[in-house]
Amino acid sequence: MKAVTWHGKRDVRVDTVPDPAIKEPTDVIIKVTSTGICGSDLHLYELFGPFLAEGDILGHEPMGVVQEVGSEVTEVVPGDRVVVPFNVSCGTCFMCGQGLQSQCETTQMRETGMGASLFGYTSLYGAVPGGQAEYLRVPFGNTLPIKVPQGPPDDRFVYLSDVLPTAWQAVEYAGIPAGGSVAVLGLGPIGDMSARVALHRGAGQVIGVDLVPERLARARARGVHTLDLREHPNDLADVIRELTDGRGPDTVIDAVGMEAHGAPAARMAQEMTTLLPDAVAGNLMRRAGIDRLHALRLAIDVVRRGGTISIIGVYTGMLDPMPMMTLFDKQIQLRMGQANVWRWVPDILPLLTDEDPLGTESFATHHLPLEAAPQAYENFQKKQDGMIKTVLRP
Repeated sequence: MKAVTWHGKRDVRVDTVPDPAIKEPTDVIIKVTSTGICGSDLHLYELFGPFLAEGDILGHEPMGVVQEVGSEVTEVVPGDRVVVPFNVSCGTCFMCGQGLQSQCETTQMRETGMGASLFGYTSLYGAVPGGQAEYLRVPFGNTLPIKVPQGPPDDRFVYLSDVLPTAWQAVEYAGIPAGGSVAVLGLGPIGDMSARVALHRGAGQVIGVDLVPERLARARARGVHTLDLREHPNDLADVIRELTDGRGPDTVIDAVGMEAHGAPAARMAQEMTTLLPDAVAGNLMRRAGIDRLHALRLAIDVVRRGGTISIIGVYTGMLDPMPMMTLFDKQIQLRMGQANVWRWVPDILPLLTDEDPLGTESFATHHLPLEAAPQAYENFQKKQDGMIKTVLRP
């Protein structure tokens, strides 16, 4: 089959690799029909080389059609249409029972000190082959795949894999009061969808901050009060406070994470790790503070006293100024952590109707064949060609 594979920094390719096969009686094989490129895939493209091996298959936002099932699979049959969550979770352990699928005890990466395994996301999270491919092996076939209706286009459902539950959790963790205010820092796919979810759930004021014109225009068209970071290089916090009765918003969603603009020293440290031997770079990335914390510091600055910060952007640093990797991975409050996909599916699935209140069918800016993935990664990383969200069609 064809698959998108990692070969080094800024080097992804479409290779021919062996087809996946049933290994366990509860496995399912799906033929992938749509698969997204996520902003966190750019971390692999740019930074996480020490935790990748050449030829690793990328991608964690797939959906498709069941082709083959193991002997103990009873909940789906060949021909069923399914979305695959990015968490590899069993659905039956204590953590899954708490709605914490990102901490699944069956797939938890104890040897690396991380949470549940993830599709297509480094040895830190299990080195599980990803979904930017023609076919995908899915474990836990009775509990992991999300069965969706036949008929509506893929774009109605594919974002159940990551974007929708991640944004929903960001808003849930923010705890926006009815009619209250929220500032969303970063209007990439997750920040954009977080703003949409916040408005849908009754936020009275949603302020969105970014510096990419296409992202700002898109959010503005859906009722978000947008602020261009380039126009407020020194007074952004004051402007946000002025919009919120001088107090600051009730809540802030940090949808940026470690790749925030600003903090040139931290940016240099991030880039220098890619020049080090993998063993040294991996140890540095896991134990040293190399994050650009501009967005988090802005969130702390602008949120009102007694407010809430919901962090959905990924951080990795451990020492400076706080152990962000541990805080993020273990979901310690503020409120933060990898999204627990299945926890939010019952809330989201009823919204994927003909009315499409969250605008899923028009959410992607680009639909491309799998073979176009290398150029798509480059354009996405450089914010070119108006690319905000890309769905690949194997």
